[in-house]
Amino acid sequence: MKYDWKNSLIKPESLLRDALLILEREPLRATLVVDDKCRLLGIVTDGDIRRGLIQDFHMDSPVKDVMNREPLTAPIGTARNEVVKMMESNQFVCIPILKGKVVVGLETLQTPGELSTHDNPVFIMAGGFGKRLRPLTENCPKPMLKLGGKPVLEILLTKFIASGFKNFYISTHYLPEVIQDYFGDGSAWNVKITYVHEMSPLGTGGALGLLPDNIPDLPLVLINGDVLTNLDFEKVLQFHNKNKAAATMCVKNHEYQVPFGVINIDDNKVVSMIEKPTHRFMINAGVYIVGQNIIRAVEKNIPIDMPALLERHIAIGEDVLTFPIHEYWLDIGRLDDYARAQSDILTIG
Repeated sequence: MKYDWKNSLIKPESLLRDALLILEREPLRATLVVDDKCRLLGIVTDGDIRRGLIQDFHMDSPVKDVMNREPLTAPIGTARNEVVKMMESNQFVCIPILKGKVVVGLETLQTPGELSTHDNPVFIMAGGFGKRLRPLTENCPKPMLKLGGKPVLEILLTKFIASGFKNFYISTHYLPEVIQDYFGDGSAWNVKITYVHEMSPLGTGGALGLLPDNIPDLPLVLINGDVLTNLDFEKVLQFHNKNKAAATMCVKNHEYQVPFGVINIDDNKVVSMIEKPTHRFMINAGVYIVGQNIIRAVEKNIPIDMPALLERHIAIGEDVLTFPIHEYWLDIGRLDDYARAQSDILTIG
């Protein structure tokens, strides 16, 4: 299949949402910001957009606000093996090819369409009772509720498989036989599935202590089994590895608009009035990359949730980083969430 790098060109005044559309549509992993004469002004990658969201930019911000204005480039005629060395040594995913200042091509580290594989273990939390989803969960574990004819857990599993992951662990507690009978050892999906059973609920962090000692000595992907998302898990792993973090937590921007005018008062005197202000927060998205040193530190059969576990390591100076999600994300925790997911699954792919 042939790919045209010219489809990745964008103007500096274009919006972040326009850049995202290009990144989702094209396989070249970058948008090139150019002027009217196709001279390179900067480059915008998925990582640039996520950093912009952390800095409180939004989807209607112009790309010039977040673009890398001094990207690594190569002159026309540079051999591909030399460009690949430049990308590998600088941990870049692409390099624009220039003739003078004009863009004439784009080299990427990975051939478009090429599927990479990962030995990193994926740990899916599927043991919860799903009390807020009753009566739907009276005889069915929450991750086995169906969307578009498939269990949520299967949708999640196939999403990981499409990103090249093949080594799965599933934590069970409530109605474990329903999950095990459906997925078996994973051979129907050409992957390996190992089950970790919690005799009593241990929390997302405590379940890590039940993993076998022979898991691959690589960062582990941990995710709640009731999350529906279009997140590129491979990008999260690449971010974690590049930054050599102890752990990486995926976060999602959440907005809440106060439905009333807010009055700021100082000693009974009105200082200011704000009509229906909007507050923005970064919330925990239930997706993590966890280093093996954290896993090895978890005590067996001691309940602890992931935020509390990560706070322990933050307190001793280890780096726990955030990875903002701009893709579709939904935590299916309540009946109205499940109803929304039933319609969303028809459009998110």
